[in-house]
Amino acid sequence: MTQPGLTGRILVVDDQPANLRVVSALLSRQGHEVLGAATGAEALRLALEHTPDLLLLDMLMPGMDGFALLAELRRHPPLHDVPVVFLTAAHDRDVVLRAFDAGAVDYVTKPFTPEELLARVNSHLGLKLARDRLERVAREREALVNLVAHDLKNPLTSVLFASELLLQGQCRPERVPRYLQVIHESAQDALGYIRRYLETQKAAAAQAPAQASVCLRELHDWLVRRYEPQLESRGMRLQSLLPEPAGRVAIDGLVLRQVAENLVTNALKYAAGGGELTLEVRASAPGWRQLRVLDRGPGIPPQRQRELFRPFVRLAEHDDGTSSGLGLALARQIIANAGGQLWYEDREGGGAQFVIELPEAPASA
Repeated sequence: MTQPGLTGRILVVDDQPANLRVVSALLSRQGHEVLGAATGAEALRLALEHTPDLLLLDMLMPGMDGFALLAELRRHPPLHDVPVVFLTAAHDRDVVLRAFDAGAVDYVTKPFTPEELLARVNSHLGLKLARDRLERVAREREALVNLVAHDLKNPLTSVLFASELLLQGQCRPERVPRYLQVIHESAQDALGYIRRYLETQKAAAAQAPAQASVCLRELHDWLVRRYEPQLESRGMRLQSLLPEPAGRVAIDGLVLRQVAENLVTNALKYAAGGGELTLEVRASAPGWRQLRVLDRGPGIPPQRQRELFRPFVRLAEHDDGTSSGLGLALARQIIANAGGQLWYEDREGGGAQFVIELPEAPASA
Protein backbone atom coordinates (compact mmCIF):
# COMPACT_ATOMS: atom_id res chain seq x y z
CA MET A 1 0.00 0.00 0.00
CA THR A 2 2.94 2.35 0.51
CA GLN A 3 4.39 4.05 -2.57
CA PRO A 4 8.06 3.13 -3.21
CA GLY A 5 10.34 5.49 -1.31
CA LEU A 6 7.40 7.13 0.50
CA THR A 7 8.24 6.54 4.14
CA GLY A 8 8.51 8.90 7.05
CA ARG A 9 8.42 9.35 10.79
CA ILE A 10 4.88 9.04 12.15
CA LEU A 11 3.83 9.83 15.72
CA VAL A 12 0.80 7.78 16.81
CA VAL A 13 -1.08 9.02 19.89
CA ASP A 14 -3.84 6.90 21.43
CA ASP A 15 -4.75 6.21 25.05
CA GLN A 16 -5.90 2.65 24.18
CA PRO A 17 -2.87 0.29 24.22
CA ALA A 18 -4.51 -2.14 21.81
CA ASN A 19 -5.19 0.59 19.24
CA LEU A 20 -1.66 1.90 19.63
CA ARG A 21 -0.16 -1.55 19.00
CA VAL A 22 -2.32 -2.28 15.95
CA VAL A 23 -1.73 1.07 14.23
CA SER A 24 2.01 1.06 15.03
CA ALA A 25 2.45 -2.48 13.69
CA LEU A 26 0.53 -1.66 10.50
CA LEU A 27 2.64 1.41 9.77
CA SER A 28 5.93 -0.26 10.70
CA ARG A 29 5.25 -3.07 8.21
CA GLN A 30 5.02 -0.38 5.51
CA GLY A 31 8.52 0.85 6.33
CA HIS A 32 7.61 3.91 8.40
CA GLU A 33 9.45 4.93 11.54
CA VAL A 34 6.76 4.89 14.21
CA LEU A 35 6.75 6.66 17.56
CA GLY A 36 3.97 5.75 19.98
CA ALA A 37 2.52 7.77 22.85
CA ALA A 38 -0.37 6.98 25.20
CA THR A 39 -0.81 10.52 26.57
CA GLY A 40 -0.75 14.05 25.26
CA ALA A 41 2.19 14.97 27.48
CA GLU A 42 4.26 12.04 26.23
CA ALA A 43 3.37 12.89 22.62
CA LEU A 44 4.49 16.50 23.11
CA ARG A 45 7.83 15.37 24.50
CA LEU A 46 8.42 12.94 21.60
CA ALA A 47 7.41 15.52 18.99
CA LEU A 48 9.85 18.07 20.39
CA GLU A 49 12.68 15.52 20.53
CA HIS A 50 11.99 13.88 17.14
CA THR A 51 10.04 16.10 14.74
CA PRO A 52 7.51 13.82 13.00
CA ASP A 53 6.45 13.99 9.36
CA LEU A 54 2.86 13.15 10.28
CA LEU A 55 0.77 12.84 13.44
CA LEU A 56 -2.00 10.26 13.93
CA LEU A 57 -3.93 11.58 16.91
CA ASP A 58 -6.80 10.32 19.03
CA MET A 59 -8.75 13.48 19.80
CA LEU A 60 -10.67 12.26 22.83
CA MET A 61 -8.20 11.28 25.56
CA PRO A 62 -8.17 11.86 29.32
CA GLY A 63 -5.96 14.64 30.63
CA MET A 64 -4.43 16.52 27.71
CA ASP A 65 -6.78 15.57 24.85
CA GLY A 66 -6.03 15.91 21.16
CA PHE A 67 -7.30 19.50 21.00
CA ALA A 68 -5.05 20.65 23.84
CA LEU A 69 -2.10 18.78 22.33
CA LEU A 70 -2.64 20.41 18.94
CA ALA A 71 -2.75 23.85 20.52
CA GLU A 72 0.49 23.15 22.37
CA LEU A 73 2.22 21.78 19.27
CA ARG A 74 1.39 24.91 17.27
CA ARG A 75 3.30 27.00 19.81
CA HIS A 76 6.57 25.44 18.58
CA PRO A 77 7.73 26.64 15.11
CA PRO A 78 9.32 23.32 14.02
CA LEU A 79 5.93 21.64 14.49
CA HIS A 80 3.76 24.25 12.77
CA ASP A 81 3.49 22.40 9.47
CA VAL A 82 3.25 18.80 10.67
CA PRO A 83 0.03 17.39 9.17
CA VAL A 84 -2.37 15.89 11.71
CA VAL A 85 -4.83 13.12 10.88
CA PHE A 86 -7.10 12.51 13.84
CA LEU A 87 -8.64 9.22 14.89
CA THR A 88 -12.05 9.34 16.47
CA ALA A 89 -14.90 7.03 17.36
CA ALA A 90 -17.26 9.99 17.43
CA HIS A 91 -19.64 10.68 14.57
CA ASP A 92 -20.60 14.03 16.01
CA ARG A 93 -20.29 16.68 13.29
CA ASP A 94 -19.31 19.30 15.86
CA VAL A 95 -16.29 17.24 16.99
CA VAL A 96 -15.11 16.84 13.39
CA LEU A 97 -15.46 20.56 12.66
CA ARG A 98 -13.71 21.45 15.91
CA ALA A 99 -10.79 19.19 14.95
CA PHE A 100 -10.42 20.87 11.56
CA ASP A 101 -10.58 24.28 13.21
CA ALA A 102 -7.77 23.15 15.52
CA GLY A 103 -5.53 22.44 12.51
CA ALA A 104 -6.16 18.80 11.55
CA VAL A 105 -6.00 18.00 7.83
CA ASP A 106 -8.06 14.80 7.77
CA TYR A 107 -9.71 12.20 9.99
CA VAL A 108 -10.34 8.46 10.16
CA THR A 109 -13.33 7.08 12.03
CA LYS A 110 -12.87 4.08 14.33
CA PRO A 111 -13.15 1.25 13.58
CA PHE A 112 -11.19 1.73 10.37
CA THR A 113 -9.90 -0.60 7.68
CA PRO A 114 -6.13 -0.86 7.17
CA GLU A 115 -6.53 0.15 3.51
CA GLU A 116 -8.33 3.36 4.42
CA LEU A 117 -5.82 4.34 7.09
CA LEU A 118 -2.83 3.68 4.84
CA ALA A 119 -4.38 5.57 1.93
CA ARG A 120 -4.91 8.67 4.05
CA VAL A 121 -1.46 8.40 5.61
CA ASN A 122 0.20 8.04 2.19
CA SER A 123 -1.72 10.99 0.79
CA HIS A 124 -0.82 13.47 3.50
CA LEU A 125 2.69 12.13 4.04
CA GLY A 126 3.40 12.47 0.32
CA LEU A 127 2.22 16.09 0.35
CA LYS A 128 4.34 16.85 3.42
CA LEU A 129 7.52 15.30 1.98
CA ALA A 130 7.00 17.02 -1.38
CA ARG A 131 6.60 20.37 0.39
CA ASP A 132 9.76 19.71 2.40
CA ARG A 133 11.69 18.98 -0.81
CA LEU A 134 10.44 22.16 -2.46
CA GLU A 135 11.42 24.23 0.59
CA ARG A 136 14.87 22.61 0.64
CA VAL A 137 15.38 23.34 -3.07
CA ALA A 138 14.27 26.95 -2.52
CA ARG A 139 16.75 27.36 0.35
CA GLU A 140 19.58 25.83 -1.69
CA ARG A 141 18.75 28.06 -4.67
CA GLU A 142 18.68 31.14 -2.45
CA ALA A 143 22.04 30.19 -0.96
CA LEU A 144 23.50 29.69 -4.46
CA VAL A 145 22.16 33.05 -5.67
CA ASN A 146 23.66 34.76 -2.61
CA LEU A 147 27.00 33.04 -3.21
CA VAL A 148 27.12 33.92 -6.91
CA ALA A 149 26.12 37.53 -6.26
CA HIS A 150 28.76 37.91 -3.58
CA ASP A 151 31.53 36.32 -5.64
CA LEU A 152 30.74 38.47 -8.69
CA LYS A 153 30.85 41.65 -6.64
CA ASN A 154 34.64 41.74 -6.20
CA PRO A 155 35.68 41.37 -9.88
CA LEU A 156 32.95 43.76 -11.00
CA THR A 157 34.09 46.30 -8.42
CA SER A 158 37.63 46.05 -9.86
CA VAL A 159 36.28 46.59 -13.37
CA LEU A 160 34.34 49.65 -12.21
CA PHE A 161 37.34 51.09 -10.36
CA ALA A 162 39.76 50.75 -13.27
CA SER A 163 37.29 51.89 -15.92
CA GLU A 164 36.34 55.00 -13.94
CA LEU A 165 39.98 56.03 -13.64
CA LEU A 166 40.45 55.59 -17.38
CA LEU A 167 37.28 57.47 -18.25
CA GLN A 168 38.16 60.35 -15.95
CA GLY A 169 41.75 60.56 -17.18
CA GLN A 170 43.08 60.36 -13.63
CA CYS A 171 45.91 57.90 -14.25
CA ARG A 172 49.38 58.37 -15.64
CA PRO A 173 49.83 57.14 -19.24
CA GLU A 174 52.25 54.40 -18.19
CA ARG A 175 49.56 52.98 -15.89
CA VAL A 176 46.93 52.61 -18.64
CA PRO A 177 48.03 49.10 -19.75
CA ARG A 178 47.93 47.97 -16.14
CA TYR A 179 44.35 49.18 -15.62
CA LEU A 180 43.28 47.61 -18.91
CA GLN A 181 44.76 44.33 -17.69
CA VAL A 182 42.82 44.62 -14.44
CA ILE A 183 39.60 45.09 -16.41
CA HIS A 184 40.38 42.14 -18.68
CA GLU A 185 41.34 39.76 -15.85
CA SER A 186 38.39 40.80 -13.68
CA ALA A 187 35.94 40.16 -16.51
CA GLN A 188 37.54 36.76 -17.07
CA ASP A 189 37.20 35.98 -13.36
CA ALA A 190 33.53 36.94 -13.36
CA LEU A 191 32.82 34.71 -16.36
CA GLY A 192 34.85 31.94 -14.74
CA TYR A 193 32.71 32.11 -11.59
CA ILE A 194 29.54 31.90 -13.66
CA ARG A 195 30.81 28.90 -15.61
CA ARG A 196 31.90 27.26 -12.39
CA TYR A 197 28.45 27.53 -10.83
CA LEU A 198 26.63 26.47 -14.00
CA GLU A 199 28.81 23.39 -14.39
CA THR A 200 28.79 22.36 -10.74
CA GLN A 201 26.57 19.33 -10.41
CA LYS A 202 26.58 16.55 -7.85
CA ALA A 203 28.36 14.19 -10.24
CA ALA A 204 31.01 16.80 -10.97
CA ALA A 205 31.48 17.46 -7.27
CA ALA A 206 32.05 13.77 -6.66
CA GLN A 207 34.76 13.76 -9.32
CA ALA A 208 36.49 16.95 -8.11
CA PRO A 209 40.27 16.57 -7.72
CA ALA A 210 41.04 15.36 -4.24
CA GLN A 211 44.52 16.92 -4.30
CA ALA A 212 43.65 20.48 -5.37
CA SER A 213 46.23 22.92 -4.04
CA VAL A 214 47.53 26.44 -4.47
CA CYS A 215 50.90 28.11 -3.97
CA LEU A 216 50.60 30.88 -1.40
CA ARG A 217 53.21 33.02 -3.15
CA GLU A 218 51.21 32.86 -6.38
CA LEU A 219 48.09 33.84 -4.47
CA HIS A 220 49.95 36.73 -2.84
CA ASP A 221 51.29 37.97 -6.17
CA TRP A 222 47.84 37.84 -7.73
CA LEU A 223 46.34 39.87 -4.85
CA VAL A 224 49.09 42.48 -5.25
CA ARG A 225 48.52 42.80 -9.00
CA ARG A 226 44.78 43.04 -8.61
CA TYR A 227 44.47 45.36 -5.61
CA GLU A 228 47.63 47.46 -5.42
CA PRO A 229 46.10 50.19 -7.65
CA GLN A 230 43.02 50.40 -5.44
CA LEU A 231 45.15 50.48 -2.30
CA GLU A 232 47.22 53.31 -3.73
CA SER A 233 44.07 55.24 -4.65
CA ARG A 234 42.97 55.00 -0.99
CA GLY A 235 46.36 56.12 0.26
CA MET A 236 47.21 52.71 1.69
CA ARG A 237 50.66 51.09 1.70
CA LEU A 238 50.92 47.40 0.92
CA GLN A 239 53.39 45.35 2.93
CA SER A 240 54.26 41.68 2.44
CA LEU A 241 55.74 39.17 4.86
CA LEU A 242 56.45 35.91 3.03
CA PRO A 243 58.82 33.11 3.97
CA GLU A 244 60.84 31.32 1.32
CA PRO A 245 59.31 29.06 0.19
CA ALA A 246 55.79 30.29 0.99
CA GLY A 247 54.39 26.78 0.69
CA ARG A 248 51.24 25.23 -0.77
CA VAL A 249 47.91 24.58 0.93
CA ALA A 250 45.25 21.99 0.16
CA ILE A 251 42.42 24.02 -1.35
CA ASP A 252 41.33 25.01 -4.83
CA GLY A 253 43.19 28.17 -5.86
CA LEU A 254 40.11 29.96 -7.17
CA VAL A 255 38.24 29.26 -3.95
CA LEU A 256 41.04 30.62 -1.74
CA ARG A 257 41.36 33.64 -4.01
CA GLN A 258 37.68 34.44 -3.45
CA VAL A 259 38.09 34.29 0.32
CA ALA A 260 41.29 36.37 0.32
CA GLU A 261 39.66 38.94 -1.97
CA ASN A 262 36.87 39.37 0.53
CA LEU A 263 39.31 40.13 3.35
CA VAL A 264 41.32 42.58 1.24
CA THR A 265 38.24 44.44 -0.01
CA ASN A 266 36.90 44.69 3.54
CA ALA A 267 40.16 46.37 4.56
CA LEU A 268 39.88 48.72 1.57
CA LYS A 269 36.38 49.66 2.62
CA TYR A 270 36.67 49.94 6.39
CA ALA A 271 40.36 50.40 7.25
CA ALA A 272 41.64 52.87 4.66
CA GLY A 273 42.17 55.43 7.42
CA GLY A 274 44.91 53.23 8.90
CA GLY A 275 47.05 53.72 5.80
CA GLU A 276 48.42 50.18 5.77
CA LEU A 277 47.56 46.66 4.66
CA THR A 278 49.83 43.69 5.33
CA LEU A 279 49.70 40.26 3.68
CA GLU A 280 51.55 37.69 5.75
CA VAL A 281 52.19 33.99 5.16
CA ARG A 282 53.57 31.93 8.01
CA ALA A 283 53.88 28.36 9.21
CA SER A 284 51.45 27.33 11.92
CA ALA A 285 51.25 24.00 13.71
CA PRO A 286 53.14 21.20 11.95
CA GLY A 287 51.41 20.52 8.65
CA TRP A 288 49.51 23.81 8.58
CA ARG A 289 49.98 27.22 6.94
CA GLN A 290 48.39 30.58 7.65
CA LEU A 291 47.53 33.52 5.44
CA ARG A 292 46.96 36.68 7.48
CA VAL A 293 45.41 39.94 6.30
CA LEU A 294 46.26 42.75 8.72
CA ASP A 295 45.26 46.42 8.75
CA ARG A 296 45.52 49.45 11.01
CA GLY A 297 41.86 50.36 10.88
CA PRO A 298 39.48 50.68 13.84
CA GLY A 299 39.18 46.91 14.37
CA ILE A 300 36.04 45.24 15.69
CA PRO A 301 34.68 46.20 19.14
CA PRO A 302 34.86 43.22 21.55
CA GLN A 303 31.12 43.24 22.16
CA ARG A 304 30.44 42.76 18.45
CA GLN A 305 33.11 40.21 17.54
CA ARG A 306 30.74 37.30 18.22
CA GLU A 307 28.48 38.61 15.43
CA LEU A 308 31.30 38.90 12.91
CA PHE A 309 30.69 35.68 11.00
CA ARG A 310 26.89 35.66 11.13
CA PRO A 311 25.08 35.94 7.78
CA PHE A 312 23.56 39.31 6.86
CA VAL A 313 25.32 41.16 9.68
CA ARG A 314 27.09 44.43 8.79
CA LEU A 315 29.26 45.70 11.60
CA ALA A 316 30.63 48.93 10.16
CA GLU A 317 29.28 52.10 11.72
CA HIS A 318 29.28 53.86 8.34
CA ASP A 319 28.46 51.10 5.88
CA ASP A 320 28.15 52.40 2.32
CA GLY A 321 25.21 50.15 1.52
CA THR A 322 27.12 47.87 -0.89
CA SER A 323 27.78 45.14 1.65
CA SER A 324 25.37 42.20 1.80
CA GLY A 325 26.69 41.03 5.15
CA LEU A 326 27.31 37.59 3.62
CA GLY A 327 31.04 37.80 2.88
CA LEU A 328 32.61 36.66 6.12
CA ALA A 329 29.94 34.04 6.81
CA LEU A 330 30.48 32.50 3.37
CA ALA A 331 34.25 32.80 3.68
CA ARG A 332 34.30 30.89 6.98
CA GLN A 333 32.07 28.17 5.54
CA ILE A 334 34.25 27.82 2.44
CA ILE A 335 37.42 27.46 4.52
CA ALA A 336 35.72 25.01 6.90
CA ASN A 337 34.63 22.89 3.90
CA ALA A 338 38.30 22.71 2.90
CA GLY A 339 39.27 21.46 6.36
CA GLY A 340 40.61 24.78 7.62
CA GLN A 341 39.65 27.66 9.89
CA LEU A 342 39.04 31.39 9.55
CA TRP A 343 39.00 33.67 12.56
CA TYR A 344 39.49 37.25 13.72
CA GLU A 345 42.04 38.67 16.16
CA ASP A 346 42.71 42.17 17.39
CA ARG A 347 46.05 43.35 16.00
CA GLU A 348 48.72 44.32 18.47
CA GLY A 349 49.13 48.08 18.35
CA GLY A 350 45.64 48.58 16.91
CA GLY A 351 43.77 47.30 13.93
CA ALA A 352 42.38 43.98 12.77
CA GLN A 353 43.79 40.74 11.52
CA PHE A 354 41.94 37.89 9.85
CA VAL A 355 43.65 34.51 9.86
CA ILE A 356 43.09 31.74 7.32
CA GLU A 357 44.61 28.45 8.45
CA LEU A 358 44.73 25.51 6.03
CA PRO A 359 46.48 22.14 5.85
CA GLU A 360 49.61 22.00 3.75
CA ALA A 361 49.23 20.26 0.40
CA PRO A 362 50.76 16.79 0.09
CA ALA A 363 54.10 16.69 -1.73
CA SER A 364 52.42 14.97 -4.70
CA ALA A 365 49.95 17.84 -5.20
